[in-house]
Amino acid sequence: MKIAKSFLLIVCLVLFIISMTISQPSHFYGTEFDVRVINGFTNNSSMPLVIWCSSKQIDLGGRALQEHDDFSWRVRTNFWDNTHFLCTMKWDQKRKRFDAFKAPKDTYRCGPHRKCSWLVKEDAFYFSNNEVNWTKDFSWS
Repeated sequence: MKIAKSFLLIVCLVLFIISMTISQPSHFYGTEFDVRVINGFTNNSSMPLVIWCSSKQIDLGGRALQEHDDFSWRVRTNFWDNTHFLCTMKWDQKRKRFDAFKAPKDTYRCGPHRKCSWLVKEDAFYFSNNEVNWTKDFSWS
């Protein structure tokens, strides 16, 4: 009797996993997002915007972005939905660390096209999920 209950429990668990994999595959395999950080400064030809991004598992390294240059990468959310990429920005004497992508908040905020874009300007950091409408998210200080 005990073996039959254990077997039934295992069968139910396997069927549940199979049904979840079919009905919500992104939960198990992750959803991909495009993350892009753009140098939106109007005149910084002598001083690039320096960016360094990483997660707990991946170090994307650093870049020096001239005017209108960008740094982009793809993010795949994990099973626990806690994927998190931090970037440090440096320009002249200013330095700012920010969440370039943080699930689950950005899972919704990046919209149906899963596009998470940042425009960094002299005054602030702007966010968009379509690169047409930009919203000021936070300032340098």
